[in-house]
Amino acid sequence: MAQAQGLGKRYMKAFLKGFFVAVPVTVTFLDRVACVARVEGASMQPSLNPGGRQASDVVLLNHWTIRNYDVRRGDIVSLV
Repeated sequence: MAQAQGLGKRYMKAFLKGFFVAVPVTVTFLDRVACVARVEGASMQPSLNPGGRQASDVVLLNHWTIRNYDVRRGDIVSLV
């Protein structure tokens, strides 16, 4: 029984260590590099949500390009 408690404690410690490393890395990646967003509504038709369908499109927002001022003609820019 004591061995099972030691095993559970070790797994919990490994999980928490991984959690406290993964969360800041993930948040930094989503804030600085790229994130996934949903596009809803008719404001971007016909490029996104073509044909007036009710489903939303999923896009990847590239933060890295904006930070380096590498925006070109024809790019779609999202402002919050």
